[in-house]
Amino acid sequence: MVVVKRTIEVESTQTSKKRLITDFFGKKDVVVSKKLNDIDASEHKELIEEEDDYSNFCEENDFNKEEWIKSLSEEERELLDLEIRTLHITWLVFLHKTITKPYFLELKKYLKSQNGKTVFPKEEDIYSWSYLTPLPNVRCLILGQDPYHNHNQAHGLAFSVLEPTRPPPSLINIYKTIAIDYPDFKIPDYKVLVKQGKPGGGNLTKWAKRGVLMLNAVLTVEAHKANSHAKRGWETFTEEVLKAAFSYHSKRNGFVVMAWGTPAQKRISTISFNNEKFLVLKTVHPSPLSARRGFFESKVFIKCNEWLESKGYNKIDWGVLEGNVVQ
Repeated sequence: MVVVKRTIEVESTQTSKKRLITDFFGKKDVVVSKKLNDIDASEHKELIEEEDDYSNFCEENDFNKEEWIKSLSEEERELLDLEIRTLHITWLVFLHKTITKPYFLELKKYLKSQNGKTVFPKEEDIYSWSYLTPLPNVRCLILGQDPYHNHNQAHGLAFSVLEPTRPPPSLINIYKTIAIDYPDFKIPDYKVLVKQGKPGGGNLTKWAKRGVLMLNAVLTVEAHKANSHAKRGWETFTEEVLKAAFSYHSKRNGFVVMAWGTPAQKRISTISFNNEKFLVLKTVHPSPLSARRGFFESKVFIKCNEWLESKGYNKIDWGVLEGNVVQ
């Protein structure tokens, strides 16, 4: 079962100071994207049960979230409030040490200094990859680089864009390649979707929920300024994410890695892992500048599913449109 953790935003009527998650240690550690007052009793019970689904996971990996939070300084709790609230528990188990290191705290101070500027994605979407694809659910890793930097685009998943944005050229080329591998795949037609009153076609949230981890090297960007948050610390953090994924799944059946383009292939080359446990599919980037040099003929999507099936996994449904099952 894929469990999506969302954030609780609590507004105090007595003070304008933002309250931290540690203010609620008396309550069950539930992370939700609604305001506390909007959650009815039955939904609250359901969310507690969802959190309990990972209690054994935490015990097996010797992690107690509440005790860890208590060990943080007041400054660390303030700087890491977003991570405490929105980084999925299965990832936090393996990343809680790196986010208290100086490089990451400096990154958070830098992001705090950017208040007043428009930064993408929205704060609550920065770690959407983590709660849409919990660590045990990863079956395929797709590596990206920098988030899209225009409005209604980035939402925390590499190559994916929010509605009503038209799918970008690289994503269109990804769709074309899936259609070559799977002729039944229906490429979202933006003009048709507009006529149907549901413009878009580039949101890959369904893939994330099916076990496709779509991770950029850098997780934030200033509006209209590509690579503006590069070399601030995100690259080090996302390398730790990759190490956590490979370490965890090396003890299991592994997963497929989509390494498209030189930057992605260089990133993978820095990670140590057992080649027998993972399938790395290297090809050119799907950008219009390079896709015709082999991406369309790469067969990466069908190769991915063939490998997953050979390892006893369910194949990934690459369909995007409602009712279009492609595996």
